[in-house]
Order: sequence, then structure tokens, then C-alpha cells
Amino acid sequence: MTVESKNFTQQVVRWFQKHGRQDLPWQLDPIPYRVWVSEIMLQQTRVNTVIPYFIRFTKRFPDIGTLAAADLDEVLHYWAGLGYYARGRNLHCTAKIIAHEYDGSFPTDFDTLVSLPGIGRSTAGAILALACNERRPILDGNVKRVLTRFHAISGWPGTTEVERQLWILAERYTPHDNVAQYTQAIMDLGAMICIRRNPHCDKCPVRKECIARIQANQHEFPTPKPRKMLPVRKTVFAILENDQGEILLEQRAPSGVWGSLWGFPECSPKDDIQLWVNKQFGYSIDAIQYQSSIRHTFSHFHLDIMPVHVQVNCMKNIVNDQSRYCWYMPGANQRLGMAAPVKKILKEITCHPLEK
Repeated sequence: MTVESKNFTQQVVRWFQKHGRQDLPWQLDPIPYRVWVSEIMLQQTRVNTVIPYFIRFTKRFPDIGTLAAADLDEVLHYWAGLGYYARGRNLHCTAKIIAHEYDGSFPTDFDTLVSLPGIGRSTAGAILALACNERRPILDGNVKRVLTRFHAISGWPGTTEVERQLWILAERYTPHDNVAQYTQAIMDLGAMICIRRNPHCDKCPVRKECIARIQANQHEFPTPKPRKMLPVRKTVFAILENDQGEILLEQRAPSGVWGSLWGFPECSPKDDIQLWVNKQFGYSIDAIQYQSSIRHTFSHFHLDIMPVHVQVNCMKNIVNDQSRYCWYMPGANQRLGMAAPVKKILKEITCHPLEK
């Protein structure tokens, strides 16, 4: 490590010792399992949002064994609200692999970790650095922001060339001692000081050497991802209610948007809802109410949702394919994984029942 690199590392660590976050829930018992869960949750999600989810999740699933033995529905129920549900599915899948192939013992070999679902190079490095104090560089969004500004590196970090440069720098600054402390320190620096908008440069421990600050162009780094217009898709949420007040839910396919989550049956806005319900389920309609459209935005498209609340007349509440559909009582303590728009609509149904 060069003198320049050593100075950077020492300054960041000294700042962390005085100002960093040292009482986060996953720091209190930083075993590989807990660090792994926290790192997966922290992908694309802020710390303050993650904390209550992490506490509830690890209370219900305190170790690999309990997580692996749980139904995916229950895992996604505890994940619901965090978004990016593939993370929750990968978490469950990885737990099963560890339980069956590694006797429930969390792997601490780097190559093994990156071979598991949902664990990439940076996440594996964070697990080993934070839980095992092993010298492994990381490159999450916060670290990328610190390094691109400190070195004024132009170009979107998602490109191969820029990412290669950043990994070289991440490796250079990662110390041989106190790796766990440095790893948390560099992440905290990005999350608390070198923030995306209006960074607190006056409080930064490495401000004197930061090229972007010297050039007064901090806001130009990191270079944003090239923008493109998001396409808009439209769908109808068919909210079918029986005479007992139960709502018909359908479990989505494992892959794709909201994979494995439970939601309302969907049809095209072009469909005649009464004909569609009769053809799809064999039910007749006693009452129908069109609700205000909802827009839900994913990373790659906008989804415009038209909720249609329908009172159906169904003999004995029979529905084909019992494994794919279920009748759900709003407000019931039934642990099903649901996307945020579905939970919101169910809550509104409870407050504003259908006029019959």
C-alpha cells in the first residue's frame, strides 16, 4: 500500500471511529448469516428502511435452518415492502442450498459465496470483510460514489472500463488490518457524508485530496446512467369478492415481475370484465365498481393499474387450480407475500367495502 493509499484509509477509519454508525442491528452480532441478510436487504434500499425489516426477519428466521425450512410464501411475507423481490427469493434459495449442501454451515470461501444465488463479488467481499475480517474489497453504490469523486472518474460506473478502474482502487485502499472497520467506514462515508445530492464536503475526512471537490464539480460524479424513456404497460386488477367478503388471490409465476407473490387476477384493459370473469372462472357478477388508476414504476417500465372491484356469485366458492388460487379474508393473519400495490388495495377495500 502506497503512502497516499495508507493516508486515505487511515483518515477514513479515524473519521468512522468518531462519527460512523457502530450500533446497527447487524453489527451487534456480525456472524456471516446476519451480515449476509443485511447486505442483501441493503441492495437498492436505504439503511433506515432496512433496519425494522432486518429485525423482524431475523427474529422469525434467526439462522440458516429456520430460513431454509420456511415456505417461500412466509419468507416473501416478511420481505413485502422492501421491493426487488428476486432478492427475497434468492435469499430463500441460497438458504436451502447451504442447508442441504453445506450442512447448514454458512460458507466462508469467496468462490463458493459468489456461486450462490444473489451473491456477487461485492456482496461476498462485504460478508467476508465484515463477518470474518478477511481482506476483501467491496464496491457498492456508496463506495463507487466516494471513489469516483475522490479521483474524478468520468463515465457511468456500470460500464466495464469504469468498474475495472474502481475495483483497482477499492483493492488499493483496502487495508490488511482492521478490514471490517474500514469496510464499514467507507460505506458510511458514502451514506452519510458523500451523499448523492448536496454532499457534506466540509465534514469529509479526505476533502483536501478529493479532486472533484477541488474542481468544485462534485455533482458531476458519478456519471449517471444514460436515461431512456420508460415504456408504459397497462393492466386490470380484477378484485373478485365472494358473498363472505373474501378476495380471490392468484400466485404469480416464480419468474418475472413480483415472482411468487400473491396478487389479484389480471386481464387486459381491452377485455370486457364481466365476460372475462365468466370465461376465466365461471362466476357471474352481481356488482362492479371501477376504482382510480394507480401507477407503479419498476426499474424498466411504468405499470398503470386499473383496479376493478367485483362482487361475484360463485357456487361454494369453488375455483380451479387450488394451488394457484386462494380466497383471502382482508385483515386476516394469513402470511402471504404480496406486492405493495396489492396490500394497499386490500387495505382500502377493508375501509371502503363494495356497495352492493
